[in-house]
Formats: sequence, structure tokens, C-alpha cells
Amino acid sequence: MTMENKPLASQVAWVTGSSRGLGKVMAEELARLGAKVAVHGSRPDSPRTFDEGGTMEELAADIAEQNDTEAMATWGDVTREEDVLRVADEIRAKWQQIDILVCCAGGDIGAGGTAAGKGGRPDDDDCLQISVDDLKSVMDRNLLGTMLCCRAVATEMMARKQGRIITIGSIAGCVGRPQGSIYSVAKAGVHAWTRCLAEQLRPHNIPVNCVAPGGTVTERFLRIHEIDKERMATEGTLDRYGRPEEVASVVGFLCTDAARFVSSQIIRVDGGGQTFAG
Repeated sequence: MTMENKPLASQVAWVTGSSRGLGKVMAEELARLGAKVAVHGSRPDSPRTFDEGGTMEELAADIAEQNDTEAMATWGDVTREEDVLRVADEIRAKWQQIDILVCCAGGDIGAGGTAAGKGGRPDDDDCLQISVDDLKSVMDRNLLGTMLCCRAVATEMMARKQGRIITIGSIAGCVGRPQGSIYSVAKAGVHAWTRCLAEQLRPHNIPVNCVAPGGTVTERFLRIHEIDKERMATEGTLDRYGRPEEVASVVGFLCTDAARFVSSQIIRVDGGGQTFAG
């Protein structure tokens, strides 16, 4: 890719939850577009969680080498403000500023972490039976973490009147459902937060958008869901599971100048599985 085809050259991107799965592919896409990328996990060895890699340092080195850019490894708990502020400061210490924030950290993971149950998914994730600890975990990983990361970077973007913020929601946040309920509530909260933040940052020239994937094939997705083999098709139909690169390409677009006048949108990337307004 030539420099003229690297629209994010000179931009610094922080992708939370990018040690594996969707977030990792998003980080790779932004690096491909020329950005310097800070990859992020909860621990130094987060890529090992579902056997998707080794360490955060190794992941950063691979992304930098494969895309002829710079990358750095970061880790910390996005539900702890002190960790979020520390990571943001580490990125600024290396590259002076943060131009792009992608809030991908989250997931329907209970208090026991990814080692519990099916990839950390609570057994009773409904409105009435889920434990309070699991409820808090799912809400905090998705909604509170997104809020804290946005708060950590928005002020500097406002001062420059430049920046992009992309949150990661879910089609689960667009509907009511009897199972996976708290995850749906958390992602609906992310959608609402995105719209509110977009309105607040609109006078400061900072687009804020949300990408809401449908079922997308990652290692964790394959482990925690009963897979419909017909929906594993990769072409010839939109009635199928998505692939991480199909979500990442939308994130990449929202970070480029082509999307400079797009803000406050919840963009569902689900092959048209949901067709109602909202």
C-alpha cells in the first residue's frame, strides 16, 4: 500500500480489547490504513486467553512489522479509572496524543472471568436470575469501560478540535431478549452513551459513532455458541455469520476523512438481519 493509500498515516489509534478476536482485527485494519496503533488487553498475556497468540508485546511487534507502521502494547482493566488513565498516559508519552479511540473491550463475561463456564458467559444471564456480581461485571466491562476510556481521551480531542471516537455496540442492544439480557442492556447503554457523547462533542468537530456487529466468527464466538453450519458460509448470501474483517472495515471507514460528516450513528453490521429503524 502506497502512502497515498494510507489515509490514517500520522494518526495515533488506541483500540481497547484488541488482544484477540474482533478488536485485534480492528487494530490490524487501522495499522493497514497507516495509523500508529496501541493494542490493549487486560493482561500482558491476554492473547493466550483463547489460544489466539502469545503476549501483547509479540502482538504489537507483529502488527508493526506486517503493516510497516508503529505499534505498542498496553494492558489494564478498563473498569478501573486509574488503569485507563495510566494506559492513556503511556500512549501519550510515546506518541504525544491520541487521535482515534476504538472502544472494543467488553463481552458477556461474568465475574469469574473468561475461564469460568463457556468463555466466561454467565449461566443465568436473564433479567431476574443473574447474580449481582455477574450483572455488575457485564455492565462494567461494556458500559462503564467505554465511558471511562472516552472520558480519558475526549478532553484532548476537544482542545485540538480533532479526533474520532468509535464505540462497539451489538445488535443485541437493539432488541429485548429473555437470555443474554444484561449484555443487551449494557450494549443498549453503549448505544445511548454514543449518541449523548456525539451531541456533546459535535461543536468540537469530533465525530462519535457506534458499530454494532451481529454474530461474528471469532474463536470465543465458536466456543460459546451452538453454531449453525449453514450460516458459516462466506459468500453467496447475507444470511450468515459475519467475519471480523467485515466489521473492521466499517471501523476503518469511520476513522477516515470520508466519514468526517458522519456522527451519532449506530451502524449495524449484520448482513441486514435487523431491518427496523432505531
